[in-house]
Amino acid sequence: MNTAHDAFAALRYRDFSIVTINQFCLTLAILIQEIIVAYSLYQITKDPLTLGFIGLAEAVPFIALSLWGGYFADKFNKQMIMRICLFFAVPMPLILWWLFHQFDHGQIAVSTLSLGIYAVIFGLGTIRGFYNPSATSLKPFLIPRELYANGATWTTIGWQSGVIIGPMLGGFMLAGIGRETSLLSVAVLLSVCFILISLLSKRMFPPIEHSNLKDSLSEGFRFIWKTKIVLWAISLDLVSVLFGGVIALLPIFAEDILKIGPEGLGYLRAAPSIGALITMIALTKFPPTHHAWRNMLLAVAGFGVFTLIFAFSNYLWLSLFALAMTGACDSISVVVRQTILQIYPPENMRGRVAAVNGMFVSSSNELGAFESGLAAKYMGTIAATVFGGCMTIAVVVLSWMKTSDLFKLDITQAEHPDKDL
Repeated sequence: MNTAHDAFAALRYRDFSIVTINQFCLTLAILIQEIIVAYSLYQITKDPLTLGFIGLAEAVPFIALSLWGGYFADKFNKQMIMRICLFFAVPMPLILWWLFHQFDHGQIAVSTLSLGIYAVIFGLGTIRGFYNPSATSLKPFLIPRELYANGATWTTIGWQSGVIIGPMLGGFMLAGIGRETSLLSVAVLLSVCFILISLLSKRMFPPIEHSNLKDSLSEGFRFIWKTKIVLWAISLDLVSVLFGGVIALLPIFAEDILKIGPEGLGYLRAAPSIGALITMIALTKFPPTHHAWRNMLLAVAGFGVFTLIFAFSNYLWLSLFALAMTGACDSISVVVRQTILQIYPPENMRGRVAAVNGMFVSSSNELGAFESGLAAKYMGTIAATVFGGCMTIAVVVLSWMKTSDLFKLDITQAEHPDKDL
């Protein structure tokens, strides 16, 4: 069957479809729970710092364990690791349900409730540190090489759909059926994810080359350092997210600059994901991988330009458009980067390479939020956003000058990619 212009080509493979549906359900469960826990805890404590601790509680174990997760993903069966992780994830919302139930009945204090929630989130971060490298490195084994770009697009569509629907559904559920029933629903969604992964066909994976743990972990770093296109793809994403992200500053724009209140904040938060989802649907038909590196640089440059437009906008419609376009540009970059990370690493090293990439992406998101807040405090919100947009464009210009040899590279034709590229 000719799959060159088949937008649904990757989804015609049973196991890939199962993994894509699983990703949607998992993203939905995580974000519903995030909205419920964050809103409820802030409503109880009235302390914004509690929200920061939630993110920190998840980020610390994930970043610390990602390399180990990558090693395990390459050493052991990826599907088994995913099943084990989901098995331990299912009880987490039930523990949160119990903590809130105990607090509502006066059995525990606010401090105990908060510590209990942070412990659960820490546990979820630990699970994520092992789950993500296995899930990411599994996908290339589910579809042929020529469909990697199409698969990366559908994977991101599943994730972006969850990102859009999850927070809105979480808010409606919290208001409509209450906190405890909503958390039980999250446990049901996670159970569905466990069942879906259990339905995957059994498969064997290439064995890891080194039995020495230190050598195995460092091998992923060495491969990235020696493979130019992989190194620059990860670095470009890291720096652009570190300096260019404005998500952490959206409450300030909503309250003090655009003066649109909490409802307007919801629109601002949804805009990048809506722009990304629309673009992802288009990319299923028009993949950006023919001139992959050029397209990635243009996309990141566009991200910086629309960040600058958002910074100077005093109109809601223009701000929403600019944010939607940052999401659109980011989605193109994501598809190209994911395709590169699926094609270039050897099969028995994909878990460790995915772990290094995941570690940098997550840390850049967390550090980017911190950088945005720090810059806004000392430079002002608009100046901090302008600074981020300018830094993103500057990084693209530097990358353009240093990587001109990658412009002619057609990654879709690389059967055995050269590690010097």
